Order: sequence, then C-alpha cells, then structure tokens
Amino acid sequence: MERYANRSGGSGIHSYEIGYDYIKVKFNGTAKIYQWSYLGRAGQRHVDSMKLLAKKGSGLNSYINLHVKFKYDR
Repeated sequence: MERYANRSGGSGIHSYEIGYDYIKVKFNGTAKIYQWSYLGRAGQRHVDSMKLLAKKGSGLNSYINLHVKFKYDR
C-alpha cells in the first residue's frame, strides 16, 4: 500500500492501494482495510473519483464520508 500524502494534515487515512477496478483504503488506528470496487455498491464513478483524490493526497477522507462511507465491499 502507498502512504496517503494527507496534504491538509487532518485526514484519517493512512494508506491506499489502487487497482484497475478498485481502491483499498487503510484508516489510521485500525487494522482493517476497506475496498470499494466498480462492481460493488460504490460503482465506477465513485471509485474513479476516489483514485484521483488518493493520488492528489487531499480530499479522500471527506469524499468517503460524504458519498461512499457504507458502500465498501463486504
């Protein structure tokens, strides 16, 4: 997994991994890794937005909380 840049300094995200059709996110203070995928409830539009934010290093935690918080793959 790649360390999240956390440019704002206040993100709860520790690291992420980007695949062709998914993104995995590890949050600070937890061992669990959450995955959102094209075929999951989040869908391609949200996953692609999350990939861009992860690479940018800013806004991913807010995006997750607003749009896909409970839409991770189970």
